[in-house]
Amino acid sequence: MKKVTGLGDSPTPGLTAPSAYRAAVIGTGFMGRVHTHAVRASGGEVVGVAGSSPGKAEDFRAAHGLPRAHADALELIHRSDVDVVHVCTPNHLHAPLSQAALAAGKHVVCEKPLATDAETARSLTQAAHEADRVAVVPFVYRFHPMAREARAQVAAGAVGRVGLAHGGYLQDWLLYPQEDNWRVDPEIGGPSRAFGDIGSHWCDMLEFVTGDRITAVSAQTSRFNDHRGEGGGRAVTTEDLVTFQFSTAGGAVGNAVISQVSPGRKNQLVLEVSGTEGSLRFDQERPETLWAGGRDRTGVVSRDDPGLSPDAARLVTLPVGHPQGYQDCFNALVKDTGAAVAGGDPEGLPVFADGLRAAVLAEAVLESARERRWVDVPPVESRTGH
Repeated sequence: MKKVTGLGDSPTPGLTAPSAYRAAVIGTGFMGRVHTHAVRASGGEVVGVAGSSPGKAEDFRAAHGLPRAHADALELIHRSDVDVVHVCTPNHLHAPLSQAALAAGKHVVCEKPLATDAETARSLTQAAHEADRVAVVPFVYRFHPMAREARAQVAAGAVGRVGLAHGGYLQDWLLYPQEDNWRVDPEIGGPSRAFGDIGSHWCDMLEFVTGDRITAVSAQTSRFNDHRGEGGGRAVTTEDLVTFQFSTAGGAVGNAVISQVSPGRKNQLVLEVSGTEGSLRFDQERPETLWAGGRDRTGVVSRDDPGLSPDAARLVTLPVGHPQGYQDCFNALVKDTGAAVAGGDPEGLPVFADGLRAAVLAEAVLESARERRWVDVPPVESRTGH
């Protein structure tokens, strides 16, 4: 089986999913619904679901018209009619369920974070490599056509040598102290919340678009709410927001703001990259266009541009005026996962090595904030495993 294309490889346009993609979905929340839709939209079949309780699994099965609900996730994983296991559970279950799926010879799509610590993420990446399985982490914003166009333009030298990158990822769903969630608990969500949950997406986009790697960070973390839940609730130890500076292997510098407590901001991921010849700006809440600036003129690139790069064009599935969005990105990710399972080599598919990269970055950010100093980010081999 071919390995999935890594950072900086050439695009392979026109890939199609295989005729059979039999998936198990573990998790019945929002992400379970998104993955179920994506499997079906890409031509696959969800053969069963498992949840945190038999009742939740059965409710999900009935709501989505699935053939089976399982009380035991391991029973579902080991079914002979399951090819790919989609892990859509709370974070602390990602690693054990992914490990069980790999041990059973299944391909895996595991929600991020791949693991709540880098050592475990590294062992999972190695396990996927040794099992020769396709193992994917859904950094799905890569699948916006205009994010791919930004990547192609940077690679082609359209902005010159990149010297600055900045932006952030802002949400407000945890603004108030009465708002609580399992992600707040470090035993379930892991030691990093805002960065681990959404900052990882921003860093993945930065490195994917620029083809460069963050090598050092200087970070601060903070909380709006030290207690959460009704009536004073419980003490909070994970961060509500992160700000950080960084430098890259290619000599660029930059900064980002990551927040889950910014009033009015629902899901704003913005990345701006500036080089010696021009700048590009991608806004996930306005994904139909890419802003392109230069000294002499500025403009907007739309996804119906006739000069769109092949890798961006292959992800355009609707005419302009019919907006593509978040679910379309997931559909494309699952389609490319299916192509990889069938032996193809889809461009830019995020894999377990990318999940390991996110875990390494999260630990560096937390160390920097805790010790109030610059911290070097250890390198991660981009081609470890599939």
